Amino acid sequence: MKTSVHEVVQSRYSCRNYLQRPLEDAQREAVAAMLASLDAGPLGNPCRFALLAATQDDRAALRGLGTYGFIKGATAFVVGAVRPAPGDMEDYGYCLERAVLEATDLGLGTCWLGGTFTKSSFARRIGAQPDEVIPAVVALGYPTQDSRKHWLRRSVGSDRRLPDSQLFFEGSSTAPLNLALSADLADVLEAVRWAPSASNKQPWRLISSGRTWHFYLERTAGYGKGLFSSLVMRADLQRVDMGIAMCHFELAAREAGLVGRWVIEQPPLDTVSAGWEYTASWIG
Repeated sequence: MKTSVHEVVQSRYSCRNYLQRPLEDAQREAVAAMLASLDAGPLGNPCRFALLAATQDDRAALRGLGTYGFIKGATAFVVGAVRPAPGDMEDYGYCLERAVLEATDLGLGTCWLGGTFTKSSFARRIGAQPDEVIPAVVALGYPTQDSRKHWLRRSVGSDRRLPDSQLFFEGSSTAPLNLALSADLADVLEAVRWAPSASNKQPWRLISSGRTWHFYLERTAGYGKGLFSSLVMRADLQRVDMGIAMCHFELAAREAGLVGRWVIEQPPLDTVSAGWEYTASWIG
């Protein structure tokens, strides 16, 4: 990306209205190049992605999932596939968010559309295999002026995001991190706080232990329940959200000069809240 991660993260928003104009060659080629580089996520699962021009069949697939009514005019979609395995949803979310941020840096609008697209036109067009799943797709295109104005009205302040004290902890899940003592991490954690998530639930919880950060999923009570949700949200979208948060953390950390790597080693923390699910750790 040419722009700083912090700026790109804060400028990205869920664009609902697009100009009905195909992507220009330079932008299409840049997005395609990014997608080609996303061969696997940080937890080791291979993912593959394609940039597709929108068709009537695609729009019908989205309407059937109850999501297309919120999207107007998108002329392209980023579609991917992953095989079921431990960490599959996290890797898919991580990789696809890399593409979303690249598209944002190129001046394009994006919107995550979560659900199960395994039997949709998207699956047919990317040649999805019987053992592959498509947990989410991303709408892509040029935002309308109204879409930008709508975002500006809603982006004043951060009232729609959980406060730091509910997301970041030190040593245990009962001790909120004192950001005043962690000034070098402020932009990194702010990038995580601004990560997109299904229904804006922000299910990630981070616990620091020295130079290591442990990522946990705190599932939203009642989320994904009910007949409609069971039909639409068959993919575990809150695990996809974890991958998105991991992407924001890593990119912002590397930009800040904080070197590290992802591992899966259940930390010996005795004071983690009941119900929190361990995902992975960043060892700095």
